[in-house]
Amino acid sequence: MPWQARFGALALIWGSSFLLMKYALHWFAPTQIATGRILFGAVTVTLLLHLVGGRLPRSRRVWAHLLVVGLLLASLPFTLFPLGEERVASALAGIGNATTPMATVLATAAMLPAERLPGRKIVAVGVGFLGVLVIAQPWQASGRPDLLGFGFTLVAGASYGIGWTWVRKHLAKEDLGGLQLPAALLVVASAQMVVVLLAWWALHRSAFAAPWSSVTGATGGWAQPVLSLLALGVLGTGVAYLLQFDVVRAVGQQVGSLVTYVIPIVSVALGYLLLGERLGVWQLAGAALVLGAAVFVAGPNRRRPVSRAG
Repeated sequence: MPWQARFGALALIWGSSFLLMKYALHWFAPTQIATGRILFGAVTVTLLLHLVGGRLPRSRRVWAHLLVVGLLLASLPFTLFPLGEERVASALAGIGNATTPMATVLATAAMLPAERLPGRKIVAVGVGFLGVLVIAQPWQASGRPDLLGFGFTLVAGASYGIGWTWVRKHLAKEDLGGLQLPAALLVVASAQMVVVLLAWWALHRSAFAAPWSSVTGATGGWAQPVLSLLALGVLGTGVAYLLQFDVVRAVGQQVGSLVTYVIPIVSVALGYLLLGERLGVWQLAGAALVLGAAVFVAGPNRRRPVSRAG
């Protein structure tokens, strides 16, 4: 499969994940959603790894870095996105995901100082943050999105940029291709989220009989939320991470991060068509600034032409 086809499939899968999280919230709490999707994803990728005769990494150094990568690429964002969607529309959560390229550029400047950051990209990052302010409308007393909910989605999107930069700096030479690193990443994240889920349940035992019990006042039947969570795990986590690793290997991190400006288009369209979500003028204007900045930031660096004598 060419990388362009994987790129398109990834945009559709991750773009629809915001709709699926909204459905899952009818029955589950955000921590349950994050734990469930990571566990389902880990089982999917680990089974595939076993079927092709692969094995998990053996190096302690790799596993130490995977503790950080699992947090930044799975545990943290997969918890923050449903937390944000409890307060804001799925379409707006998808737009928050578009901060990934800007976070990637800033993380690259901090973690890979040998790579010079062009001034035009610094300007683009500034434009992106201006777009975030336009969406948040801090000057408005009413009619603006919930700032905490939108903030959760921004941090979640930024964590992807930091996480992939960490992979590039510390694990690029350890990536042998195939399913090894995606499987190991999700195994680590599963262990992290099981601990988080049990701690969360210990604090909420009066409202939840078991860690997997439905939320109080759950609306509708169980089928839609459960199937949504299963799709989030198998497709939105397991298959998606296989595709993302393959795209990054094929064309690099910067081109791979461009998927984050296609994702909001899918999430806004699905939110409009299936959930009846509507974005205001300020939110649309801010989204245009954020997406434009993301495209510009993720573009290739221009090289100065080398003059030749004679």
